[in-house]
Amino acid sequence: MSRFKKNGKKKIGAISTASLPDIVFMLLFFFMVTTVMRETTLFVSVVTPKATEIKKLEKKSLVSYIYIGEPIKRLQASYGTSSRIQLNDAFATVDEIQEFIAAEREARDEKEIPYMTASIKADESVKMGIVTDVKQELRKANALKINYSTRKGTY
Repeated sequence: MSRFKKNGKKKIGAISTASLPDIVFMLLFFFMVTTVMRETTLFVSVVTPKATEIKKLEKKSLVSYIYIGEPIKRLQASYGTSSRIQLNDAFATVDEIQEFIAAEREARDEKEIPYMTASIKADESVKMGIVTDVKQELRKANALKINYSTRKGTY
C-alpha cells in the first residue's frame, strides 16, 4: 500500500532538447522541398485585362507563357516604351516564337505535347497588332491551344 501514498512529491525532470535540432531540420527540408520559386523574372509590366467568363487552367506545368507589355521603368532607358515580347527571361522578337515553342516541346515528355498550351499574358494597353503577330507565329509553330490570361472582374 505504500506505493499509492500521495504525500510524497516526485520531481519532474527537465524536457530533453536533444531532438530539437532534428525537428528544426525536418521543417527546413520540408519547406525547401515544397516551396516553388518564381521561374521567370518579368522585364515587362503586365496588367491583364478584366473578363467575366474565365476558367482556371488544369495543369500549369504544361503552360508556356508569352508576356507582352511595356518594359519596366528601369529598362525603359535602354529598350524604350514600346510594347515588347518576353519569352522566359529575355526579350524576344516575333520570329523567335517558333524556336521557343520547339524548345518547350523538347523539354516535355512526348505524351504531354498534345496537352501543351501557349498562354499570352498581354497588358491591357497593348495594341492588338503585336498580339495578332504572336498568334500567327504560334499557328506556324503548330501551337494551336492558346490561352489569354485575364483577371476576374467587369470591364
